[in-house]
Amino acid sequence: MTGQQQMAVTEDDIQALVDGRLHGADAAAVEAAVTQDAVLAARVAGLRADRAALRAALASKAAEPVPARLRATALRPTRNWQASWGGAQLAAGLVILAMGLGGGWVLGRQGAVGPQPVVVAGFAQAAQLAHAVYSVEVAHPVEVGAADEGHLMAWLSKRLGRTLQAPDLRARGYALVGGRLLPGSTGAAAQLMYEDASGARLTLYVAAVEGGETAFRFAQGSEAASLTWVDAGMGFAVSAALPRARLLPIAEDVYHALAL
Repeated sequence: MTGQQQMAVTEDDIQALVDGRLHGADAAAVEAAVTQDAVLAARVAGLRADRAALRAALASKAAEPVPARLRATALRPTRNWQASWGGAQLAAGLVILAMGLGGGWVLGRQGAVGPQPVVVAGFAQAAQLAHAVYSVEVAHPVEVGAADEGHLMAWLSKRLGRTLQAPDLRARGYALVGGRLLPGSTGAAAQLMYEDASGARLTLYVAAVEGGETAFRFAQGSEAASLTWVDAGMGFAVSAALPRARLLPIAEDVYHALAL
């Protein structure tokens, strides 16, 4: 980035600016572009305020030592955890039902973050497996298509025991494809699938989860990354082959759309 008068500011630029990862001419160029756009300037100011508030809220937790069971040596992922299953869809059902320990990287949302039960830690792997299995489907990516969204959401809401709605992600470039019912570790789970203009897919995985509320957790899998969180006994995971900086604002939109 150099001194262009009207540079195109990307989502990565915004996140890097707010996180303090831009320096010198790069930082100055993005700051100049932001100040010329009132809407963008207000958004950056809001993100900075949220970041400061989260830092303040989590300061005491950040000072605590990392529990031994959460250190890197205890969280090494098993790279071939899917390879042993013969059928992809059978693997999705069985592994989601018997998900073990998975890794997580805490991003932070309002509220303190404490140690999470194993079922919460494995939630990202369940979501990523479901994403890997169904996002590549051409003929049958979903059970119920977006044309029957009302029926789809009523069906999934009934099976999960809570009212669900499909977040509108068109502002992020993703249109709803549809959804399906899946087995979860404690009952039914739901998957909603979205697609952008290039055909790249993003999924939202929802299931009941034991444990208290959590902050956003970032997990990088072999096929996709996920941002997961728990709210009022329900786990949510947004998964896509996207970097954290691009996945985070989408997850924030989903969180606000589904907040109880």
